[in-house]
Amino acid sequence: MPEPIRQRLVDLIERNADRLTRAWLADVRRRPETPTYHDYPEDLLYERVHEVYRNLGRWVCRETTAADVARMYTVLGKQRHAEGFSLSEVLEALILTRRHLWLLVLSEAFLDTALDLQQALDLNARAVLFFDRAMYFSALGYEQAQAEAASRRTAALAHELARPRRLLRRKREEESSS
Repeated sequence: MPEPIRQRLVDLIERNADRLTRAWLADVRRRPETPTYHDYPEDLLYERVHEVYRNLGRWVCRETTAADVARMYTVLGKQRHAEGFSLSEVLEALILTRRHLWLLVLSEAFLDTALDLQQALDLNARAVLFFDRAMYFSALGYEQAQAEAASRRTAALAHELARPRRLLRRKREEESSS
């Protein structure tokens, strides 16, 4: 029995992970919407995106749970915040990752029958769901990191503002005891 098109497409994507990653890198490093990516170390960007493409089958074929995606991409959002990326850049990078994936499928897949096309669309729907979750949880993690950073800044500012009051109180105490 011939291999289902869905598995052939996943194999195609995973086999072409390097090609997809290089196309994504060229794209993300030249787009005006992703300026932080232009100067970020290429080897780190390559490693991160290559892992997505290399493991796509596991993620879209339901071996990875929604909770796994939530954990992974919440952490990613926090990391990108700490690294100085804007949220819009993070989301654009994920959109480009998905876009390059589908461009490969359209250019290389042999969708000869209605069943092939249906399975390709099914794979696309799963990939879209995966990337939608990735974007949501990346944004959530990013916002959590923003809130944590704002909380730390507020605490530091409150500490600095309290310092003159403590000094003034100490001076008054010294004056009243003399």
